[in-house]
Order: sequence, then structure tokens, then C-alpha cells
Amino acid sequence: MSSPPLPPPVPGESAGRRPFLVLVICCAAIAVVVMDISIVNVALPAIRRDLHASVPDLQWTVDAYTLVLAGFLVLAGSTADRVGRRRVFQAGLAAFGVGSLLCGLAPSVGWLIAARALQAAGGTMLNPVAMAIIANTFTVPAERARAIGVFGSVSGLSLALGPILGGALVDAFGWPSVFWVNVPVVAAAIVAAALFVPESRAARARRFDPVGQILVVVVLGAVVYAIIESRWLGWTSPVILGLLAVAALGVLGVLAYEPRRADPLLELRLFRSVPFSAAIVMAVFALCGFGAFLFVTTQYLQEVRGMSALGAGLCLLPVGLLVVALSPRAGRWVGTRGPRLPLVVSGAALALGGGAQLWVGPATALPAVLAGYLLFGVFLGAVNPPITNTAVSAMPRSMAGVAASLASAGRQTGTTLGVAIAGTVAGTSLTGGATAYTGAVRGVWWMALGLGAGIVALALLSTGRRAQDTAARAAALFAVEETGAAARVRP
Repeated sequence: MSSPPLPPPVPGESAGRRPFLVLVICCAAIAVVVMDISIVNVALPAIRRDLHASVPDLQWTVDAYTLVLAGFLVLAGSTADRVGRRRVFQAGLAAFGVGSLLCGLAPSVGWLIAARALQAAGGTMLNPVAMAIIANTFTVPAERARAIGVFGSVSGLSLALGPILGGALVDAFGWPSVFWVNVPVVAAAIVAAALFVPESRAARARRFDPVGQILVVVVLGAVVYAIIESRWLGWTSPVILGLLAVAALGVLGVLAYEPRRADPLLELRLFRSVPFSAAIVMAVFALCGFGAFLFVTTQYLQEVRGMSALGAGLCLLPVGLLVVALSPRAGRWVGTRGPRLPLVVSGAALALGGGAQLWVGPATALPAVLAGYLLFGVFLGAVNPPITNTAVSAMPRSMAGVAASLASAGRQTGTTLGVAIAGTVAGTSLTGGATAYTGAVRGVWWMALGLGAGIVALALLSTGRRAQDTAARAAALFAVEETGAAARVRP
């Protein structure tokens, strides 16, 4: 299903004379941001040894990054819509580069976690803003669908290839190099953005919502902290119960406060669209499954099977190759025939991949292990383009940044939860030996199976005629506002 026609660009916006270069710059930015979600996983054993980190420390090394991304992506998208997307994009590149440099210089795990948070603060200004820049550069619906497909493919490919590049860097130069490799890429992107990326803003500026931002951070932080610490404190601990109560109150606060604002941080009216709502939930499910897969798999390959970091990364090469092969095809399929088939295929592959891993033990033949990873490659290769396109394609231009931000926030929330859950399930089982570890992580694979089944169900639910009608009605709410805002700014 192709995107509906977009209204003409608002005054002051430019589609740019070199859209292909704009796409390349945005893809380079998203590549380093997304790759840093997965590239660090293969470095975790080396970080644990060098910085004497515990399992919760390793979880926070990953989750400090994804948690900040999830918590502030919506703010970054709406801010870019207001003050200028190129300006925010360049600021994000600079912050991400500084954070990457500091990660490599961290003398302790506490400093590393703090630097990861700074790195992610820059990443929040890149992920959704790059998508909004693409949506405003490619104004023809078919071209935009293809560009979004390429962007989604690069995102998925970066996530899959992160462990391979990370393994090579860790073995050759040590774990700090997985962060330092970002610096030259970011520097080049800053210069290229100044030369080729057009400035754009939304027709109607959205004001800052401090209460909504605090509520989002409180909810996500409380849930993740409760999951990570529950292994050590227990679910009946007053601390854990208190955190869950705070999260529940935060959700109620969002539902009560945000609809009353003229410019809410979380535009809840977007969720009147069944396809959009399903895309957000599927993004959470998908990246929760893949985040958990990466966290336990890289440790299984290195700690249980005794592989080097590069060897572990190469074992994940089938995932990356399938993403390269399938993502562009999934993007083209979505642009011409709609998202249903890629979503069903990806959900089924995740469920089957989780089921296959239930039978993996310390001595399972390596070819059999790698064959199971193929299913995760099919899943990741097919899932990103339809989710990305579904989230933004039916929305008017004024909501491009917010819609893209929510889709990206769903992904990062899923990754954060996946790592938190996987680490909590695995716990300290490595100290009990290889058999204890593979037995403990079966809970992770059952979760992946269930998440895959959920994606299949949501794909079928969200691609029917009735669901599309809800998307048209939701988009109409914002189209009226956008038309009015454009009329007010005309001379």
C-alpha cells in the first residue's frame, strides 16, 4: 500500500537539489546510532574483564544508551520540527561524537555508563530527525516509500552488522575502539550536512512539554530499573513494588495530562490509527526480541563456547547477510503491495527462531546453531521497512517528526526491555557453568517465540480495510490543523 498524496511544501521548506546525498547523509547518521546498540554487545565480555563489571553493570552499559534514546526521541523530533531539523541534526552529530570519544576513554564502568548516556543524548537528535528530513526531502509518495525503505534497511543492517565490526575491532584494538570508530564518521557527516541537507520545519510549531517529558522518563526508567534489579532484590521487594507503582502512576499521569495540552509531547491522537498503534507495538516486540537475542547470544558464543570476539561476530554474519538481501526487497514490497506479508514473515521467523534456540546447548553442533540464526536474519531483514513506513506514511507532513519519533522510541524501548529482561533471566548463571547458562536463557527464547506470534497477529489486525479507515480518520485530524497553519503563514 503506497503513501497517500502529501500536501505541497510549506513556505520556507526546500526539498533539496540533491536528494540522494541527503539520503546518504541521513543513512550514515542512523548507521552509527543504531550500530552502537549492537556493537557494544560483542565487547561486553572484554568490558567485564577490564573494568570488573557485574551483570547489572553490563545491562546498564547497553540500557543507559537505549533508555535515553527511548526517553528523549519524541522531544528531539518535536524540537526539530520547531527550531529546524538540520540544526538539531548537526547538534546531535556533535554530541554523539563527543560521547563516543568519552566512552573509549572511560576509566571505570560508572564513567562508561555516563558517557553512553551522553552519546545517546546525541543519538536522540539523529534517529527521528533523519527520518523527518527524508520525509520532507522526498515529497513524491512512491519515491518517499523507497527512500524510507532504504533508510529502514540501513537501520536493520547496522544493527545486524554491529557485532561483526565490533568483534574485529575488539580483537585488533581493544573494546574502546568500538566507540572511537564513530568519530570520523560523525565528523564527515557534520560537514556534509552543512553542505547538502536542506533546512525544514513543521508548518505548526509545537511547544515544549516539560511535564510530559518527565512523565515519560519516569515511566521508562522505573520499569527498566525494576526489571534489572528484580534479580537481586526480588519482585516482592518494597523497592521493586514501589518502582512499579511509580511507573503505573506515570502512565496514568500521561493519559490524564497529555490530552489537555495544545501541543503534547505524546500526541495520543496518533494512536487512533490502528496501523500506527500496531506499528509502535510491533516495533517494541521486534526489538525486544532482537535485543535479547544479541545480549545472550554474544555471551553464549564467547563465554560458553570460548570463541574470540571476532569469531562471535562472524557467527552472526548470516544475520547481516540476510538483512542485506531481504530489507531492500521488503521495502519495495511495502511500497507496491503493502506491509502485511513482510510483517507476517518477520513475526513467523522470530517465533521459529526462538523455538529453534530452545534446543541449543553447550555442545550443539555449530552449523545447527548458525542455522537457527538464519531465522533471526529473516526476521530482522523483513521487519524494519514495513514498521517504519506504516508509522509515518499516513501522517501529514506536520506530524512527520513526532510520528517518526514515536516509532523510533518504540524500537529503543523494545531493545531496552529486551536487554533488561534477558540479563535478569540469565542472571549469574554463567558462574554455574555452560549447562546452567543455556538452561537459564530458555526463558528468553520462549519470550522471543511469543513476541513473534504477537507480531503476526498485529500484522493481520492492522492491515485490513477497517484498520486503514482509522488511519485516514486520524490523519484528517492533523491535516485540517496543518492547512490552517499554512494559511496563516502565507503573506
